[in-house]
Amino acid sequence: MPPRVLAVSGGVGGAKLAVGLSRLLPPENLTIVVNTGDDETFHGLYVSPDIDTVVYALAGMTNRETGWGVEGDSFRAMDALGRLGGETWFRLGDLDLAMHLRRTELLALGRTLSEATREICDALGVRHPVVPMSDAPVRTVVRTAEHGEMAFQEYFVRRACEPRIAGVRFAGAENAPPSPAFAAALESADAIVFCPSNPVVSVGPVLAVRGVREAITRFRGPRVAVSPIVGGRALKGPAAKMMTELGEDASNAGVARRCAGLADALILDESDADDAAAVEAAGMSARTARTVMTSESGKTALAEAVLRIAFGDGVCPKA
Repeated sequence: MPPRVLAVSGGVGGAKLAVGLSRLLPPENLTIVVNTGDDETFHGLYVSPDIDTVVYALAGMTNRETGWGVEGDSFRAMDALGRLGGETWFRLGDLDLAMHLRRTELLALGRTLSEATREICDALGVRHPVVPMSDAPVRTVVRTAEHGEMAFQEYFVRRACEPRIAGVRFAGAENAPPSPAFAAALESADAIVFCPSNPVVSVGPVLAVRGVREAITRFRGPRVAVSPIVGGRALKGPAAKMMTELGEDASNAGVARRCAGLADALILDESDADDAAAVEAAGMSARTARTVMTSESGKTALAEAVLRIAFGDGVCPKA
């Protein structure tokens, strides 16, 4: 019987490992909980960037060049909106608009975010459960040195992460319960896997949801994290910049300190094997694998390594 795994994911890096895990574990043995702190409303449409990235990846629809969005998409609607004087700094692709239209429609009909996500996954043939961290609204708010507080997408997309970050908070998290499927997976999983996602604004919001940090702290099964830092930098996104500006060490050791008490082992890229001693000094078991997933086979290989580290040899099903 394959183990039951709860995978915690942000966007691009998390989606890649989620695909690898989905090739090794049947749908009933894998729950992928996704950060929704980045969610925002644009042009009246509810947009959930990290959920969309994971769903598109599992559906085989991802733009291979960017790692997010839909392969072959265009932006004629945004261009037309710009000619009409509308704001277009958050670019929604023509094909991608269908996702946001359908989600907004389902939410307006009274569906929860979990229910809307499940209906969308069913329609796209995604069988593995992709679940929001909470059905209640949680919003990542970034405090900057130059401009005060701003919504995450304002910081991340409109200002391209240029302002110096001074702090982050997750508005609403203290009153937001985990989504039903997330809560169930916290109780039934044999292992928790933290995908290679930004520890500040992808994993951070999930941990801020009411009771989640405590549940993971007392979890008795293996807990494995994959570092998003390779060679002292983040492969995708502003993780290293944010950690540095928050006064943290933007390194594998810095990630290990963030994971202390939440994960037992941190998987480093094999090129960072020299960081193992610093990770061990931070109280984590350091393991190495090829964490840079540049091919489809690389996603599966990393997933195999994660399961092997969590459960030992002989537990990985064949892809």
